[in-house]
Parts: sequence; structure tokens; C-alpha cells
Amino acid sequence: MNYYSLNHNSPRVNFAEAALRGQAPDKGLYFPEHIPQLHKSFIENIKSFSKEEIGFAIMKPYVGETITDVDLQHIINETINFDFPLLKITDNISALELFHGPTLAFKDVGARFMSRCLGYFNRHAYHKTTVLVATSGDTGGAVANGFLGVDGVDVIILYPSGKVSKIQELQLTTLGQNITALEVSGTFDDCQAMVKQAFMDNDLNQKINLTSANSINVARWLPQQLYYFFAYQQWQEDEAPIISVPSGNFGNICAGILAHISGLPVKHFIAACNANDVVPQYLQTEQYSPKPAIATISNAMDVGNPSNFIRVLELFNNQFSSLKNKMSSISVDDATTSQTIKDVYQQHHYTLDPHGAVAYYALENYLQTNSGKGFILETAHPVKFSDTVEDAIGISIEFPEQVQHLLSAEKKSIFMQADFNNFKEWLMNR
Repeated sequence: MNYYSLNHNSPRVNFAEAALRGQAPDKGLYFPEHIPQLHKSFIENIKSFSKEEIGFAIMKPYVGETITDVDLQHIINETINFDFPLLKITDNISALELFHGPTLAFKDVGARFMSRCLGYFNRHAYHKTTVLVATSGDTGGAVANGFLGVDGVDVIILYPSGKVSKIQELQLTTLGQNITALEVSGTFDDCQAMVKQAFMDNDLNQKINLTSANSINVARWLPQQLYYFFAYQQWQEDEAPIISVPSGNFGNICAGILAHISGLPVKHFIAACNANDVVPQYLQTEQYSPKPAIATISNAMDVGNPSNFIRVLELFNNQFSSLKNKMSSISVDDATTSQTIKDVYQQHHYTLDPHGAVAYYALENYLQTNSGKGFILETAHPVKFSDTVEDAIGISIEFPEQVQHLLSAEKKSIFMQADFNNFKEWLMNR
């Protein structure tokens, strides 16, 4: 399997080079040259396979010969060594819980897979690889945990000051070792712009081996397909599911659509957005107009210019009608998000986090005018947004064991203005 740049002005590369580069030299995102097609019997017999067998079968075509089968299986086993339960909330709506990993967020899957791949590719390297990552919340903690202690890799995480939750901030600022957190005075879009500029800067790239750990990197993006297959393995209905995905940078739903094109049965996708409504507006007007990010209580989705949407378009060959037929999108405001958390807790005794609440409302709204059953992706544990959730449901949330130690940990971050020149100077001189 080779990968081409979506800017179509760079050579094709294998999985290892795509993962190590992050972005193509022409600054485009890498995309697989073909989408593997699963044999019909794989889907028909999916309940008989283990998670590890599913993971290997899905990822092997994308990795090709860049990782041995034995090592790939080991990477898969470490990536998914926790539960992915699909739980019924109502007769028509279930929740795929993706928060049972070490940092209580769906991004554990992509971050763990990518960190182990880069560790494998760097095992004989003489020079360190520096991973740059911008986070609107959960990416930072997952990447920090996934890469902690990985030989030959330094990780620098940029996050918007005051715009992530307390637990999210502690998860990315308390580890030390090869993890450095930069607290940026600005928005997630500012952080992402600084990272993108770094990849385009010749001085930096001549001095430092840079790669990205955001979902622009194929090693972060592609393994997110796996939990869609794990959900279908647990799906009890005769009809294919409608899947509602909390969507910010659009890597997650893009991976789900990729899985569907590979052969996973899905009736419809819903891109559930908060007030950052670039994609909902696009599906109404066919005009794509990025705008500055708006801060919301579902902060991991506060993205005004989603990087991965170009991949979504590529999956549909840039055919607007094909995309609109398979994916709808809706914008959900904060008041509705809070009310949804309250209503679902009171009526169904299930606690949603703000991102899951956006997805729940979007799916519930869709089912009012469309037949079928579906599930939401519950992408983070409610405790990561305890203030918002506790205000909605009126009781305290118990802190899981994975994060209790953070409450007494010391935050260590470097404060920085949202200015690329300052960031570049710091990188060059560190």
C-alpha cells in the first residue's frame, strides 16, 4: 500500500514514510492509493473473530510490508487491550463507549497505535523524531500517554490556555520525561496553525525531524476504523446501524466512512457538530467556508477549519450528492447539549459527556423523521467534563482509578503567545 498527497504534487510513499512525515512535502494530507475491500464472509462471521484478529485484518493492508506480521500483531494487541462496549440507552439508541482506555478518550486507540509504529520505525534511528501535536482537549492526553517513554521520540503538545478541562490539562502537563506541554494564549485553531506552519518551515525541517500526531497523520487516523468494527460485532439488529459521531476535526467520522467503503454495513452517518458549524453549513449550501473556532462546552470539537474534511470529500470522489446521501450533519448549541445530558440521565439513567450528548441529540433528531436504529460514539468519560455534567445532572461524578492520581499531580507547562515566530525560536533553541 502506498499513499499519495491530496495536493497531488508529491511522490507516493509507503506507510512508514507517511507516518514519519505526517504531511507530504507539498503540505497535503496522505491518502491510501486504494481502499481494501473486505471479503463478504469476514463481515458475515465477524462475531466469531477476536478483537485482535479483526484489528490485524483491517490494518495489515494499510501497513503493507513496513512492519512484520509478528510486530504488527503485537502493536495491535497493545493498542486495543481494553473494552469497547456497545450499551443500549433506549430501544433505538445505543452508545459505543470509547473511554475505557488509559486516558478515558477514544483517541487512545489512534495514539497508542501511532506511538508504537513510530517506536518501531525509529528503533535503529540515530536522530530523534519530534512529534508536534495541537489539541483541543483529548488528543493531548492520549498522545502524551501513548508516547511516554518511547525511545527516540520527543513530544511537544500545544493546547489553548483556559479552553480545555482540568482533567484534560492535567493529563498532558504532568507526565514529564519526553513530553512537553505548551500552553498557548489562543484557540485550538491557533495551535493547529502554528503546528502546520512548523511543517512548512525549511529552517525547522532541516534541523529537526518533525512529524504530526494529530489525525492528519495516517498512523493516527487509520486505526480509528477498528472500533466501528467492534461495534458492529456487538450489533444485534437485522438492519445496518445509523452512526452519530461527535465531529470536530473530522478524523473519527472519516475513519468510519473508510470502514464502510471497505465493507462495513452502515445505513447512514451523522456528523454531530457543536456551534462550529462549517460542515452543516456546507451540506446545506455546498459552500465550504472555514471560520474562527467558537468555544463551547464540548471543547474537543471546537474546530473552525477541520483538517480531515478533505479526506471525507476524497472518499466520495468530491461528489457532493454522494456525500450528502450518506452523511448528514447538524449543529447543536450548548443549551441543548446540557439539556440532553440532563434528560438522558433522568429518563434513561445514562450519563453522557458533552460530546456524546451532541451525538445523542443529533441521532434522536434524525430518527424523528427517518426509520432505523443506531448508536452514538461516546468519545470521552463524563468525568473529564465534570463541571458541565454535574451541573446538568445535579450529582457528583466519581473519578475513575485512571485519573485519581492526577488530582495531586503538579502541572508543568510553558506559556506561549499564539505567534509562530516565538514558537519557531523556541523550537530551534531548545
